[in-house]
Amino acid sequence: MTAREESFRAATAPPVPPLGPGDVPLSILVDYDGTIARTDVSDTINAEHIPPERFAHLEGLYETGRMGSRELMALEVEMFDVEPEVMVATAAAQPHDEAFGDFGRRAQAAGIPIEIVSDGFGFFIGPAMRRLGLPDIPITTALTTFEGRRGRIEYPNGHPDCFVCGTCKRNRVLAHRASGRAVLFIGDGESDRYAAGYSDLVFAKRTLVSICERAGWPYRPFAEFAELDEWLAAVLEAWHANGTPPVAPRQVAYFCGPEVWGPGHLRPPDRTMFEQAPGGETAPIGTDLDLDE
Repeated sequence: MTAREESFRAATAPPVPPLGPGDVPLSILVDYDGTIARTDVSDTINAEHIPPERFAHLEGLYETGRMGSRELMALEVEMFDVEPEVMVATAAAQPHDEAFGDFGRRAQAAGIPIEIVSDGFGFFIGPAMRRLGLPDIPITTALTTFEGRRGRIEYPNGHPDCFVCGTCKRNRVLAHRASGRAVLFIGDGESDRYAAGYSDLVFAKRTLVSICERAGWPYRPFAEFAELDEWLAAVLEAWHANGTPPVAPRQVAYFCGPEVWGPGHLRPPDRTMFEQAPGGETAPIGTDLDLDE
């Protein structure tokens, strides 16, 4: 096995442990960019280190559903021409919600699987978690590596048959549900759409609030992880006192991925899930987009 193959294998999310007798029937999945980090760290790196007009155009395609994140990030990484230490420094300078450390440690102490699921570049999450006192928290994200001033991105946690997202957050939610646990998802934006739709309860802020409201998915608004830490303490107390489940499971149906769209899609084909493009135009799957506009 080559060093690259070993890195890819090491970056692949491990199986979810089965629910044991007496275990709290809950898993917690948390977005990173804009949720734990107070800024979107991947976007901040792009804004500082690739041409701004190109970045804005590609982000516009993504935000209007005309490009998936896997295609988007591959194009962005191709434009990197900077020493990786500079990007690492950019990421390290971003503020974080320090209360996530307390929240994560409370979950770990209770035996609740808690995992970061990020559809960003990911290389900066491990160092950030060590600074927050959670060095062993599982991180499911892309594998971004550097050779000199050039970058390379791979997707060890992407769906094998659907290529819309770099990291398939949906599949991580389904894996945790299959273990017998209800899933709480915490996020803030467009990249959290698919995870939120399959979760049993969502704590949402910013764009994810409106996504959940339009779709009719159960959510609670939040601003700070201190609120979530208080919530977790309360539901754990109820669980230990009288066996009240922290989150009630709900019925979910496939609304994305090869089960709905068929295999092999690079861009999301279900146009009803996204706002229309500027001017009311849409770009169906297979339409050539002017990526250099």
